[in-house]
Amino acid sequence: MAGKVRDKDRFSTATRLRLLGEQTAERVYRSQTKRQARRSRLTGRAALLVLVVCSLVVALAYPIRQYVSQRADIAEQRQKQSEHRENVERLRDEKARWQDDAYAEQRIRDRLHYVKPGETGFTVIDPAATDGHRGDEGAADRPWYANVWDGVDEADRAGVAERADDN
Repeated sequence: MAGKVRDKDRFSTATRLRLLGEQTAERVYRSQTKRQARRSRLTGRAALLVLVVCSLVVALAYPIRQYVSQRADIAEQRQKQSEHRENVERLRDEKARWQDDAYAEQRIRDRLHYVKPGETGFTVIDPAATDGHRGDEGAADRPWYANVWDGVDEADRAGVAERADDN
């Protein structure tokens, strides 16, 4: 009979509710501890991940900066190289032109004012250039050392005037 009472007790509503409550409390407790364990484990992993990412950023910052800087230098050097190539081509063209006697003769005549026998050469003087007063009139009539001392005296007077303006 004692076995029958137990079975009866086992299937009673109060006993079932009590067992159900205990099981639920156990599940809640287990899930909370698992969550806390998981949460702390994820926090540690997250901290480690952040530490690794920061270390990589710090470790790669300087090489990346150098890489970008070197790429800019390479682009600049390529630009200079193309400019120099253009300059070399221009100079080669000019050299080829100077190999032509007619071109050389024309340039020499323009620069040095050469004229062929029988031609009349003209030099046009700018009237505004002759209006200016030159301070060394009569300098050719004096000895060279007098001109030098006059230049030194003039520079000295200019230096004294500048020092007076500074004060």
